[in-house]
Amino acid sequence: MLKRLDKIRFRGPKRDEFLDLVESPNTSDTEGSDDLIIKPRSSSTLRDMEDIRDPAGSGSVIMAAALQDYHRSELDRLNEVKGHLEIALLEKHFLQEELRKLREETNVDTLKQELEKERGKRLDLEQKMTEVLKTRLEDSPPQPPRKQQQSPSTSEIERHKDTVYTRMYTWLYDRFGIYIEDFRFQPEETTVEAEEPLSAKRLTENMRRLKRGARPVTNFMRNLSALSNWHSVYTSAIAFIIYMNAAWHGWAIPMFLFLAILRLSLNYLIARGWRIQWSIVPEVTEPEEPSKEDLTVSEKFQLVLDVAQKAQNLFGKMADVLEKIKNLFMWVQPEITQKLYIALWVAFISSCLLPYKLVGFLLGLYAGIKFFIIDFIFKSCPKLRDKYDTPRIVWNNLPTDPQLKERTNATVSRRVQPVVSRSSLAAAPCGAPCEETIRLHNLKKGAFHEVFSLPEIERPLPVCENGWRCCLINRDRKMPTDYIRNGVLFVTENYLCFESSSSKAGSSKKNKVIKLDEITDIQKYKVLSVLPGSGMGISIATPSTQKPLVFGAMVHRDEAFEAIFTQYMKIMTTATPDT
Repeated sequence: MLKRLDKIRFRGPKRDEFLDLVESPNTSDTEGSDDLIIKPRSSSTLRDMEDIRDPAGSGSVIMAAALQDYHRSELDRLNEVKGHLEIALLEKHFLQEELRKLREETNVDTLKQELEKERGKRLDLEQKMTEVLKTRLEDSPPQPPRKQQQSPSTSEIERHKDTVYTRMYTWLYDRFGIYIEDFRFQPEETTVEAEEPLSAKRLTENMRRLKRGARPVTNFMRNLSALSNWHSVYTSAIAFIIYMNAAWHGWAIPMFLFLAILRLSLNYLIARGWRIQWSIVPEVTEPEEPSKEDLTVSEKFQLVLDVAQKAQNLFGKMADVLEKIKNLFMWVQPEITQKLYIALWVAFISSCLLPYKLVGFLLGLYAGIKFFIIDFIFKSCPKLRDKYDTPRIVWNNLPTDPQLKERTNATVSRRVQPVVSRSSLAAAPCGAPCEETIRLHNLKKGAFHEVFSLPEIERPLPVCENGWRCCLINRDRKMPTDYIRNGVLFVTENYLCFESSSSKAGSSKKNKVIKLDEITDIQKYKVLSVLPGSGMGISIATPSTQKPLVFGAMVHRDEAFEAIFTQYMKIMTTATPDT
């Protein structure tokens, strides 16, 4: 910045000749003239001055030169003033930038808010102090009026008592006032933390922090698993002997405490710079992550997607664990919670009847045998584990909330269909049967081929045994009654059948039958989002129609499309095996 200022300062043309100190207008008479060295005027200068004074000489040339020098000096002064102004403007701009940065760093708004809070606290304290003083003055007994004639000895005694009392009071307040203030009841202040905005960079950094923070726990669990799996036979054998000996003599808890102290001591030495690495399982070196500067836009987007997927899976696992624990204690699976209930009763009775030393010995012995022997056998023999590992079987059979929802929906869908059909049959009056009742009755009687005039071997596929509710949109028709028709769609091995709701039991004029091998195009289609199923439908083109037929307002559009497309591809592959 200094270089830029120097350039601006000397922007004007430099003067080669300067005025003498005597002729300089900046010098004053009061300045010390002893130190000034006055240049003697040369003969040419004197001659020029005489020419200027002489009106008969060459005055015009000399006057022009003098005017030119005067204008030149004025221009130099203007340039110099201009340079100073530019420097001042630049300094003002830089100072404004620095002031803005200082305001952003100091965060004046938050400081003002904190100052207002402190002011409010100070006012509250002053108000409380005044109230306390008022109550003390009111509670203190009124003092009798002093007698005008008092001996000097009594007044001195009272003054001495007042000073002793005040000293004692201040001493007690200084000693115990801080502790008494801690027991004062005050409303708890609720501070709302400001939430950070969503950021891809922050998300990836948080996931990396979570991974680094969970690394010691995962390493500890890997070492425990290696001990249980007898990854190192000598290490597992030594650990088993030491543990069983400690459990036999009742030293299991002191042994665990000693191991915790030993681990903290090793961590202290590692923090001090010692290189101590002990692990049953060799640590896996993770590949170095590429720097963010070298990634392209697509790679950064893929990185964000990977982090979001990991976060989704992690939260899903945590939710499954919490929901299983909740369902275990809420009797969602009574046969599983009953086992826990009985086990808790047995543990409670045993703790009441047996001595604690014996209970601790039995628990420690069972834990050692379970960890070192039973778990090793179960991990080596998966079939045996699937049959007899009770905790694992109980945990796997515990349902989560989504699984419970799926089960309830499945049971309701199984129960509702026969109940609806029976109620509709019972409620229908004689001579005016319901359309749904007729359709189910015809399908039960095996009249599906009669409704659509098909061979007897044609039956609906198992996936659409009850059909899919939809509306047929025939864009070739111009009449409103023929343009849209409500009904049910079926698919057989060779045909796509649409049964209109307005057709009678013995009539098939408004029904639609399309042969699968005549379909030229089939694709998903969206009619209107206000229709049932968000307007989802299927578009089918045939040679006999100018515009494709649309089966819209389908709630289970994807299921119907997969079934129709699969059967269509099966027909086409069998019809043309070469293709």
